[in-house]
Amino acid sequence: MRPIFCCGEKLDVREAGTHESLVRSQIENSLFDIDSEAFSKIVIAYEPVWAIGTGKTASPQQAQEMHHFIRSLISEKYGKSLAAATTILYGGSCKPDNAKEIFSKPDVDGGLIGGASLKATDIIEIVKSFPKF
Repeated sequence: MRPIFCCGEKLDVREAGTHESLVRSQIENSLFDIDSEAFSKIVIAYEPVWAIGTGKTASPQQAQEMHHFIRSLISEKYGKSLAAATTILYGGSCKPDNAKEIFSKPDVDGGLIGGASLKATDIIEIVKSFPKF
C-alpha cells in the first residue's frame, strides 16, 4: 500500500497567480518533516481543485509546469535522484480526449483517475494513452 498525497489550488488562487505558493505550502507543511526513506514511498497527485468533477482541466502545459514545480521542490529538499524517482500524477478531470497529451509531458508520470474510471470505455482509452502502452 502506498500513500497518495493530493495537492492543488482552487480557481481563484490560480487566477491570482499564487498557485505555486499554495502548493509549495501544502507540500512543505505536510511532507517535508519526514526523512527521505519515508518520502520515497509517497506518490503525489496534483489535483487542481477547480478541475475536479467540473469537466474543466488544466492544459497539458499547465499540468507540466506544476508537475515540474513540484519535482523541483522535492529536488531542493531531498535531491535530484529522489525527485526523479517520485511518482507525480495528474488528477484533474483526465479524460480520453486529453490523457495522451497530458501523459506525454516529461514530469507527468500518470493519472489519478476519478469519474472517468466509472465508464469502461473511458478508462480503457485512458490506459491506452500512456506512452508505455
